[in-house]
Amino acid sequence: MITIYINDQPLTVEPEITVLKAARDNNIHIPTLCHHPALKPSGSCKMCAVAVEKVAVDPAIVLVSFSKMEVRKVEKIVGDRTIMLSCILRVKPGMRLWTEGEEVRQARIKALLKLIAMAPMSDRLRCLAKKEGINLPPAPDGCIRCRLCIRVCKEIIGKEALRMEKLDGRQLVVPDPDRCIGCGTCANICPTQAITVQEDGGIRSVSIRGSVFGRHPLMRCQGCGKYYATEKQIRLMEERTAPHPQVKEHHNYCANCAKLFSNRLMVLEKQPPKQQTNNNKRQ
Repeated sequence: MITIYINDQPLTVEPEITVLKAARDNNIHIPTLCHHPALKPSGSCKMCAVAVEKVAVDPAIVLVSFSKMEVRKVEKIVGDRTIMLSCILRVKPGMRLWTEGEEVRQARIKALLKLIAMAPMSDRLRCLAKKEGINLPPAPDGCIRCRLCIRVCKEIIGKEALRMEKLDGRQLVVPDPDRCIGCGTCANICPTQAITVQEDGGIRSVSIRGSVFGRHPLMRCQGCGKYYATEKQIRLMEERTAPHPQVKEHHNYCANCAKLFSNRLMVLEKQPPKQQTNNNKRQ
């Protein structure tokens, strides 16, 4: 057994084990992501950084045995610290290291920022950052702020159910659930699927950044019986077409049935009228 010092605490540990194992055997916390006890350590994530006190070789050489001319190099502590990875660093007698401190914190921040750049939406990375007291930039929400959804809702639908608003220091698309009619136009035009629409059991749900902001009952097509549009969507279309002089009685048809019935009517209108026949026999 050998003695090492972690955070100025003397510990008796087995020789040749890693610093990470020595720390964990003594309930000393060192964060890791790429380490697994069943695998050889690789030092990939670099989250297990520790500060190790440097030692230098004394230029003086001490003769241990004149007959065998064996020599031993004498090491001395120089007081400076260097950052090393505890998962691949082996313990040595008298080793001094620290799992905390500003240099350790900066090394872990640097490592975590590189990791979060590759997986910005990782919950595990963000939980680790919170646990270590490291502030990370906000997670991306999939929205590129093109404002297509805002513009189409205002200019085409005319409801203005979406707006841009500054929240938590950044610009976000914010919905107004009371204005939304559940038409799904915003989701259809969104280039990154930051807004999504799902239908289940006659209810259409509209979500942004993974949060549902509108649930709308759907109406059935009078032709095929399928759900096809929300009640608010149908009412809006009726209001817009009501002033038109050629609009007749409204029918709730989906797009396919409306096209099908329209084509049949056009065929009937093009057919010549049937001539009346006189079936009375001549006397």
